[in-house]
Amino acid sequence: MAVRLGGFLFVAVLLSAVDASRPAINQELSNLFNELWRLDVNRLKPGIDYTISVQGRAGFVNQGSHSVLDHASLPLFSNVNENKLRNTTTFSRFMKLLDNYERSTGITERVTPEELTEINLFLDAVLETQVMKRAHQYLVSKGKSSSDSRQFKNQLNLIWFHLYHRQRNTGPDSCGFEHVFVGETKSGTEIIGFHNWVQFYLQEKNSHLDYKGYKARDQDLPDQDDHVLNLQFSWHGVMKPVGSAFIGTSPEFEMALFTIIFLMNTERSTTVLVNIDQCQMELVVIRQGRCLGTAYPKLLSSNSRHVGVNSH
Repeated sequence: MAVRLGGFLFVAVLLSAVDASRPAINQELSNLFNELWRLDVNRLKPGIDYTISVQGRAGFVNQGSHSVLDHASLPLFSNVNENKLRNTTTFSRFMKLLDNYERSTGITERVTPEELTEINLFLDAVLETQVMKRAHQYLVSKGKSSSDSRQFKNQLNLIWFHLYHRQRNTGPDSCGFEHVFVGETKSGTEIIGFHNWVQFYLQEKNSHLDYKGYKARDQDLPDQDDHVLNLQFSWHGVMKPVGSAFIGTSPEFEMALFTIIFLMNTERSTTVLVNIDQCQMELVVIRQGRCLGTAYPKLLSSNSRHVGVNSH
C-alpha cells in the first residue's frame, strides 16, 4: 500500500510540475477578448463567407528546407466572399497596405506620401470600430493609453507602422504590421512573420503560396469552423515549417488583442494563455523596442475540448 501511495504521489508531483510549466489562464484578458470577439461584427463566418479545407496533417520540416511532402493537394481556401472584404471599410483599407512593403529583410523600406495616406485612412477606420473603441477604453482604464483618440492613433501608429532595423547594416527594413500581417523572407531561405488569413488567401489565389497541411496534436484535429489554425506552407518557394493565424477575423480584432498584450506588459517576450470562443490558445507578443516585433496566436485546443481537461 505504501508503494502504491508513493507512486501516486510521484505521479501527482510530475503532473503538478507539467501544469506549473504552462502559463495560467489569464481570465481577465479571456473575458475582455471574448467581449471583443462578440463586438467583431466584421468577422467573416465559416461556411457562409468563406470555406476552408484543412486536409492532411503536415509532417516535420527543417527550417530552410525546400523539399517537403505536400499533405494538402487543394488550397486551404476554396472560396472567400471578396465582395464582403471590399465593402467592409477596415478590410478594404487593410488590403491596400499589403503591397506597400519589400518582401525581403535587408532592403530599406521607402514609404511614399500615398502609402502614408493609406496608413492614416486604415487607422481611422480601425478606430471607428466598436472593437478598437472597447480596447481603447480598457487601455485608458489601465493607464496605458491616453483618452485622446488622436494620441491613441499615434500610439497605434508607433507600435504597428514605425520602421526599424530587423537586419543589421541596412536602413529601416521592417515594421510590426509588415511582419505580422504581410510576412517577410530572410536570406531567401526563411519565412518570418506572415500570420494573417487575408494575406494567405490572396497569395494562395495568385499562386504565390502553397498550403502543405495543418499542424496539431493527435487528439485535437482542426475543422473548417476553427477560427485559429497552425499550418505549414511555402511562399515564393520558401518554406514555413509551422505558422499560425486567426481565420475570418477582422484586422481590428487582431490589432486590438496584440496591442493590449503589448501595452500591458514590458517584457521583451510575452505569452498569455486565453480562452476565446471555443478555442484555447497562447497569444505571443515580442517587442522591438517601443514597436511590435512579432505577434501571433498558437492554437492549443479547439471545439471546447480544453473545457473538461482544465475544469479541475
